[in-house]
Amino acid sequence: MESIERLIRVIPNFPKQGILYRDVTPLLADGQALRSVVDAIAEEFRGRIDTVLGIESRGFIFGAAVAYALGCGLSIVRKPGKLPHQTFSAEYALESGQDSLEIHQDAFGHPCRVLIVDDLLATGGTAEAAAALVERLGGETVACAFLIELVDLKGRERLAPRPVFSLLRYDD
Repeated sequence: MESIERLIRVIPNFPKQGILYRDVTPLLADGQALRSVVDAIAEEFRGRIDTVLGIESRGFIFGAAVAYALGCGLSIVRKPGKLPHQTFSAEYALESGQDSLEIHQDAFGHPCRVLIVDDLLATGGTAEAAAALVERLGGETVACAFLIELVDLKGRERLAPRPVFSLLRYDD
């Protein structure tokens, strides 16, 4: 994972003062590194899930690749108004208010073991909303998987008792 970590660009004060943004685009541009990340996540969950749920937007990239590696389907959650068919919605708290995610009401069959995938775990609000949507559809959240976890923001605690898997963990 050391070679993977070197491909994550740290940008101070983006998108606002005091934030250290973890930019994964250099990793995405490196085919071997991307394959290593996808393989590591896929191997952890092989034989344990039926579908991957990708969170908008970088979760679509990693989630689609993991689903392909596992030979299973991909479902997605998006910001409001972006999905064309009937949806369910779940709200989550932001520093400055509320936001929400939506999922198609027929996103996956029942019963379904779901792996939620995103690039980064911070406070856990987005993944918690995604898990609520999985559960509303009658699915089981097997785990939430992330490339990066910002440990100090305690997202793992917020997602409990759901298991959390992360490849890289930062204390900052």
